[in-house]
Amino acid sequence: QVQLVESGGGLVQPGGSLRLSCAASGSILSENIMGWYRQAPGKQREVVARINNIGSTNYADSVRGRFGISRDNVKSMMYLQMNSLKPEDTAVYYCNLVAANRVYWGQGTQVTVSS
Repeated sequence: QVQLVESGGGLVQPGGSLRLSCAASGSILSENIMGWYRQAPGKQREVVARINNIGSTNYADSVRGRFGISRDNVKSMMYLQMNSLKPEDTAVYYCNLVAANRVYWGQGTQVTVSS
């Protein structure tokens, strides 16, 4: 079993920055893909960015160039640096881990971009 706990969300003004963190614990296989997803009110959950255990990344078009995903395998942590935030980035952000065909989710952290 794997547990994921997000932190770092909050209220930020347009153009501002936030850094989300995801702490993973439990039986984490060495080969896995971690990712950040988000869900805005009334919308489906969507992928924001993903990173595999060797550091290969991919991003949604809407955040490419503004967000940066990274991970520390020693500390079992994943991060999302969010810059140039826009009101449309407002959502609950979820940490995700996929390994051996199992999918794990964190409880989510709220990010609100508003003046």
